[in-house]
Order: sequence, then C-alpha cells, then structure tokens
Amino acid sequence: MPAGQLRFILNFAVPLALAMGLSFALYLTLTWSARQSDHLAQERQSQLVTLIVSNMQADIAHDQESSSVWDDAVRVVMSETPDREWLENNLGQWMQTYFQHDGAFIVSPKGDILLGFLDGQTDRHVAYARIADVARPLIEKLRSRLARQDNTGVDDHVLSIGESDIGSIGSRPAIVSLKPIISDSGKVEQVPGREFIHIAVRFLDGSFLDTIGRDYLFENLRFTPIGAIGDSQSRAPLRTVSGKLIGYLAWAPFRPGTAVLSNATPFLAGGAVLLLVLTGLLGALAWRRSSHLVRSRRQLENMANSDGLTSLPNRASFSRHLGAVLAKRQPADTVAVLYLDLDRFKEVNDTLGHPVGDALLVEVAARLRETIGPSAGMAARVGGDEFTVAVAAADIRAIERLCEALVAAVRRPFVIKGHPITIGLSAGVAIAEEDCRDASELTRKADIALYHAKTAGRNRYAIFGTHMDELVRARREMEQDLRMALEGRQQINVHYQPVYSAKDQTLKGVEALVRWRHPQKGAIPPDVFIPVAEETRLIEPLGEFVLREACFAAVHWGDLTVAVNASAIELRNETYAMRVLSTLNAAGLDPTRLEIEITESALGDDSDHCKRNIAALRAVGIRFALDDFGTGFSSFGRLQSLDVDRIKIDKCFVDGFGKPGGNEEIVRAMIKLAQAKGLRTTAEGIETPEQNAVLQGLGCDDLQGYLLSRPVPAEAINAMLADGGLTARA
Repeated sequence: MPAGQLRFILNFAVPLALAMGLSFALYLTLTWSARQSDHLAQERQSQLVTLIVSNMQADIAHDQESSSVWDDAVRVVMSETPDREWLENNLGQWMQTYFQHDGAFIVSPKGDILLGFLDGQTDRHVAYARIADVARPLIEKLRSRLARQDNTGVDDHVLSIGESDIGSIGSRPAIVSLKPIISDSGKVEQVPGREFIHIAVRFLDGSFLDTIGRDYLFENLRFTPIGAIGDSQSRAPLRTVSGKLIGYLAWAPFRPGTAVLSNATPFLAGGAVLLLVLTGLLGALAWRRSSHLVRSRRQLENMANSDGLTSLPNRASFSRHLGAVLAKRQPADTVAVLYLDLDRFKEVNDTLGHPVGDALLVEVAARLRETIGPSAGMAARVGGDEFTVAVAAADIRAIERLCEALVAAVRRPFVIKGHPITIGLSAGVAIAEEDCRDASELTRKADIALYHAKTAGRNRYAIFGTHMDELVRARREMEQDLRMALEGRQQINVHYQPVYSAKDQTLKGVEALVRWRHPQKGAIPPDVFIPVAEETRLIEPLGEFVLREACFAAVHWGDLTVAVNASAIELRNETYAMRVLSTLNAAGLDPTRLEIEITESALGDDSDHCKRNIAALRAVGIRFALDDFGTGFSSFGRLQSLDVDRIKIDKCFVDGFGKPGGNEEIVRAMIKLAQAKGLRTTAEGIETPEQNAVLQGLGCDDLQGYLLSRPVPAEAINAMLADGGLTARA
C-alpha cells in the first residue's frame, strides 16, 4: 500500500471511523439513559401522588378528632332534641371553613341523619344519598369494631378508631372518613357500638388537584375515569380498600431524560471532528461535577458535625469530643461540662421575631468563643438557646472563673438590627470524678445543675451536687401531684380578686386566680406550679378548669366582668376559641362580661393560631387585656398593632411610686398612650393609699391590689354583693 494511502487511513479514516463509532455508541447510551431517567421520574411522581392521597386520608381523620372526641359533642348528639345549630357550627361548617372538607354528616345508631351537607347541597338526606353506597359498609365495619371495643391503632396521636376509604361519589373520586363521636374525658357513658358517627368527605379533584399541581409541579393534573387514560399520560391509580380501581390521577409526564437528550443531539450531529471538543467539554464537566461532589461531601460532613446557624459544633460532635477528652485525661486534669441556657431568649423570639433571635444566637456564640479562648475548651450548640462547653482546667477555681466570665459576657447588652437587647445566662456545671468515662452521664448532671441555677434566680451558675438529683425528683413528683390534682379536682380551686374603679372606688369586676392546696404540702404558690404546668402542657386542662369555674360563678354576679388568664400554649391550640365559646354557652354567660388576659409572648406566634383565636373571640364580644404591660422588649413600639382592649400596668412600676427616680412619669406615659389608642387601663399591686391616690390623679381607669381586697373565694364575692359591699376598703 502506498505510504500516502496509509497515512490517510491512519491520520483521517481510522480516527473518523472511531469518532463515528464512538458518536453512535454515545448516542445509544444517552438514549438508553434518557429512557431510564424518564421511567424513574414518572415512577417517583406516581409514588408521590399515592403518598399525598394516603397522607390526606390520615389528615382528614386527625381533623375530625378536633371535634368528634369531645364531651360536649357527645352530650348534644345524645340529647332527646339535639341542638342542630350547635352541631352545624361545631361539627359541620367548622370542618368546612377550617379544614376545607367538602362534606360532613352525623349518623345516629338507628341510621338517622342528624347533620349533613355535601358540596353545596344542604338537604341532609339528599346529600347523604350521594355517599350512602360508600359510607354504609364503612359504618357497619366501624360499628362492629366499636362493639368489640377494638382499639387497634389508637395511641398518643390517634385518639379514636376510625374507617376510611376512597370511593366514587357520582363521577367524582373522594375520601370518605368515619370517626365515632366519643368522650374526651371518659366521663360520659356510651354503649359500645351505639355511638354516633361523624363522616367527613373530601373530593380528590378540583381545588385538591390544583393545590397539589401547584405545590409539587404536576402539569395538567386531573382525575381520569377508567378507559379514558392515554398512553402518553403519567398516572397513579385510585383504588378502594378492597382493591377496586375507580380511576386514575393523570398528568403530563415529566421527562427529564428526553429533555437532556434533545439538547445533546445537535452536538452529536456535528460528527467526529466535534467529538474531541465534546469530549473535552464532557471531561471539564465531569471534573467540575466531581469537584462539586467533593465540596458537597465536605459540606455534608461539616453539617453533620456543626450547627448550621452558629457554626459551633453540634450535639453529636460535642459528645464525641467529650468522650475523647475523658478517655485520655490525666490524673491531674480537672474536666468539667458546662450546660448553658439563655435567660429571656424566648421573649426575644416572641416579641422581635425569629430572624432577630437567630442573629442574637450568632452573637452569643461569638462571645462564648471569645470568652473561652481557642485552647481552653470546646463550645457547642445543642439546640434552641442551649449550649455546652467541655473544658479541662487546672482546678475547680479556674472553672468557676470561666463560668463567671461567661455569665458576665452574655449579660452585656446586644444591639441586633437596631434593637437593644439584654438577656442573661444560666449555667450548670458537672465536674468529672477520677474514674468518670461516661460523657452522657456527665452532661446529664450538668443539665440538672442548670435547672438548679434557673430555680435559684437565673443569671448565675451552679455546680452539681448529689442533692440536686433530689430536686429533679421533687419536680417530677410535683408534676405527678398536679396531674392527680387536676383529675380529682378536689385540691384545685379558684379565688377572685376584685377590681375597682379608680374614680369612685366601686366594684367593677374580678380576676380569676387559681389556687392549689396539697393535702400534705399545704398551699403551693402559683409561681411554683404554673411553670411546671406550662412545661408539661398541663396548663391546658388547668386553664379550662379555671375558665369553667369562673364563668359558672360569674353568672350570679350581676354585670360584674370576670377576667381569666390564658397562656400562649392555650392560645396556640387551634380549638381554643371553640372551647371558650362552648363553656360560655354551657354557663349561660354573656360573652361581653368575659375578659381574657394574655401576655406579649402569645402575640408572637408564627402559626397565626393565636391571632385567629383572638379574632374569633373578639367578634362575639369577648375582650382581651395585655398583662404585665411594659415589662417586655417592645411593648410601647408594638402597641400600635396589638389586638387588645385593655392594658394592665405591672406591679413593678407601681412599687416605685414616691421613691427617688420613681416610675410616676413612666406610668403617666403608659396611661396617655392607652387613652390615645382608646384602650382602658388597670394598675396591679396597689398596696398603699399613696399609690391609690397617685393612680387616681394620673387617670388610670381601674385598680386592684391588697389595699383594696385580697383574692377571695366565690362565696366571699356572693356575700359582698348580697351585703351591698361594692366600695373598696381604701
């Protein structure tokens, strides 16, 4: 073969053939990969739709329990003449407006329809006829389980058994969910299998599909009956519990692989010459992706070991570090764990918002690092506003000096986004004994010491001692005693502190205050057991008890107003407004005579449940008062937006009257500001005639305090009204 031909073959033909072959092979590979990618994407979308429908079934059942597990509901449906308006408001329209259910029904043990509407149809019998074929077998199955007292599936989150299925209502797919209407306290007697049944209906088309399509980027999501589905559509079958196919949820398929292939095809068509360029580009892309994966892996490792907000080590990293320190410690080393918690941090979040709170945590972390130094120990954020420090020092005195420095560092004022903020720091310290190797036990002791520091007054530190375990045991005992007291309701009672007009000293109303007299320990102050109730969520049954007692007592007190306190925990419960209205209705008390006292922390609720509850209650005439006004971070600035009718001036301001640098001008400003906003004012803690006179002169509306009257039982208010004792003693 001539040398020229050989060079042509070697230099052009062979590379061209190789390029063409590689291009073809690459095209086949990309085509196969695109099909696999399309198939996987469609499979995942189908699984996602199935999961969304399943979660919707669980959510509907959970929504029902907000009203179906309720003593009042049981009493109404079991009465000889059920209050249909009450049922419509609480088990019908409530479900539609609050949870967007399309239909609701109540079926009696005899099969009568007490309540019913469906998708605009308000005739209960006509509406029930549309769902009867789906509902009847579910009713029979649920009644059979109720009769057998089968509680399968009931736990702390699922309060009652139920049945649910997907069926066709006309030509529309829908979830039909059944729940028995049962007692939440267990005190209303019901015959198993003879309970009234609540039915909720949610159509799986229309607004439901619009929301899913928008939230999860499904294109043209719709319901398609059997036989109308096309091969070009992605689908997820809708089946009943028995496995019967009723149709499909269909959408335009997502084909990421096809999109990639269509974009890559023009490059492949360029031929063998462009293969080298493409290979270089692909190599560069592969290098970039590899570098990105390396960086991502490093970031993931960093995230696994550090806190994303403050960049401090996290709990897991701290535990490993402390374990290593304990394992290699020398006999002369003094190893300690400091458990730190910020004082009043929750108020920052509630009043100034979480962005300010997050920025404050970053600043606190910087101060902790600066105070500890690069070699003295390791600080970590273990969650929320809690931090830990592992330190090895020469002696205990060095650890005490570090604690003092940390407390002082955090007490220095912060300025976050223009807001001056002053918080504190409480610290618990646990010193490792010579044979200590258990990091979790050492941290537990530091946590116990922290609890001791907080109960001793905050802004301080405490070193763990064996007596502290007894303190924790005592707190757990108090929680158990409080729980038993609420169940028996013999130890808990309500006293009422009169509220008088500042102008003429006449009785205007009362404030309900809870009291607890333990059979062995005697009277336990509210400032001792209320924090325990809030930490354990016992505050909700406690608050409900006080509200009910106060409303039933106030019915006999003419036109006196009655004020009750509501914690932020109660107001964040989505059913709070409904329960208050139910109590007023049961007592027969005019809503305009009830005033609910709240704090600023309730108004910082991100979920908006507080605002919705307040708006719903104010709409019927219930008034709200802002308690402890002036003691928060931004009371004056936020008064413009607070949805309240009255402010209560805290006792700490009244105590300063008549002293150098007293608070008269501050209180004057509070009253003027309230008057400008059309709000009424009440001053608390009036203990001297001088304080009484000053507040009268400043234009305060109402007064309460020991000078005027101490809190007294309801019988004393009855006697006061019977004797005409409507004027204060001062």
